[in-house]
Amino acid sequence: MAIQRTFSIIKPDATKRNLTGAIAAKFEVAGLRIVASKRIQMTLAQAETFYGVHSERPFFGELCEFMISEPIVVQVLEGEDAIAKNREVMGATNPADADEGTIRKEFALSIGENSVHGSDAPETAAEEIAFFFSGLELVG
Repeated sequence: MAIQRTFSIIKPDATKRNLTGAIAAKFEVAGLRIVASKRIQMTLAQAETFYGVHSERPFFGELCEFMISEPIVVQVLEGEDAIAKNREVMGATNPADADEGTIRKEFALSIGENSVHGSDAPETAAEEIAFFFSGLELVG
């Protein structure tokens, strides 16, 4: 397995409940290193661009409004097979289906307010990282 980087968001429902540290700790315990992190207030334009792939879906407007409702924490995680590891640590999108000990099982409020986002492939990880971080912000 190779060292990879992946992208993660700690979503508004989690930052509002002051869960940033607890969630970051789960990534670190799983062997993922946080190589970049910042707390931001996403704009509507950023949300609409970032989630543009969903623009034709009925939940698009609600998703964008949710993502701008509170600050978020965007992060770059690094480690062995980081994309798969991050998705394992996050758990299933529906918290009712998530395994015990996963972020979504412990912290998600619903399918929509599921506390975290993570890239699903190397290509999307690269795109999502570049959307929020410059090369100078990525610590090796």
